[in-house]
Amino acid sequence: MTAERVNPAELSPPTGFSHAVVATGSRVVFLAGQTALDADGKVTGDTLPEQFERALANLLTALRAAGGTPADLARVTVYATDLAAYRAHAPRLGRIWHRLAGRDYPAMAVVQVVRLWDEEAMVELDGFAVLP
Repeated sequence: MTAERVNPAELSPPTGFSHAVVATGSRVVFLAGQTALDADGKVTGDTLPEQFERALANLLTALRAAGGTPADLARVTVYATDLAAYRAHAPRLGRIWHRLAGRDYPAMAVVQVVRLWDEEAMVELDGFAVLP
């Protein structure tokens, strides 16, 4: 895939995301929402950062199984049950993202939701990638 990250000067400088991603490739991979589920289907992690790390790792595992890499991500949506907590942990979440996915940020959105499928889950990530 080739990905051009577009961040117009007229918009606020992005931190941890890109305003737009122009992706070209031959395969699109749609990634289902991932929470902090372990291999046995149990939510792990007592804190938002712990759950975010597991959810992101799960998303990247699905992506790699489909033949992609973190740099192939074109769009990710983060669903959080507590947006204030997400904002409070943003620097740590950014470090987790950088360690697991690098600095090629996709277009992103963070949305607060009332609850997720698994009641213990605090965060869920979904998205899509464009592969060569």
